[in-house]
Amino acid sequence: MRVFLDTEYTDETRRELISVGLVSEDGRREMYLERNDYPRQWCSPFVLAEVLPHLGHDTFAICTLPEFRERLQVWLQELPRAVHFACDSIVDLKLVREVLGGALPQNLAPRHYDLRPLIDTPVYHRAVVAYHGHPQRPWHHALHDARAHRVGWLAWKASGR
Repeated sequence: MRVFLDTEYTDETRRELISVGLVSEDGRREMYLERNDYPRQWCSPFVLAEVLPHLGHDTFAICTLPEFRERLQVWLQELPRAVHFACDSIVDLKLVREVLGGALPQNLAPRHYDLRPLIDTPVYHRAVVAYHGHPQRPWHHALHDARAHRVGWLAWKASGR
C-alpha cells in the first residue's frame, strides 16, 4: 500500500519533527499529528511565518513526542498490507523513521516511492497547485501537503505516464 507522507520540521540544520501527514493511496485512511513539545526556538523564520500559523487547529492531533510515536506506530500497524511511503523529500522519510526509532512496524517496507521525478511534470504540478488553490488547504501543512502529493500522483497516473 502506498502511503503519501509529508512532514514539517524546525529548520534545515536542527531538523526536529513538528508534524506529520499521512494519506493512503485509496484516500480512505489519514493520519495527522502535531507535536507540542518541539523546540520552538529552533524554528527558522520560514517555519515561524509559513508553518506554525497552520498548527493548533486540530486538538486531537496535538501530542507529545512519546504519544506521537505511539499513535504513529499503531496507525501504521493497522494498515492491511506492506506500507510504501511516497514522498518528495528524503528528509521526511528520515524524520519519520527517526521518530519511530527501533520500533519500526513490521509492515513498513524498506524502500519508498520517490515523488521527486514527478514534481516538475506539468500534470503533477498543476494538480498539486489546484489542490492548494482552496483557502482551506494551505501549503506547508503536513496533512494538506500529503493529500496534494496523492492528488498529484493520481493525476500523473491517470495521464498514462
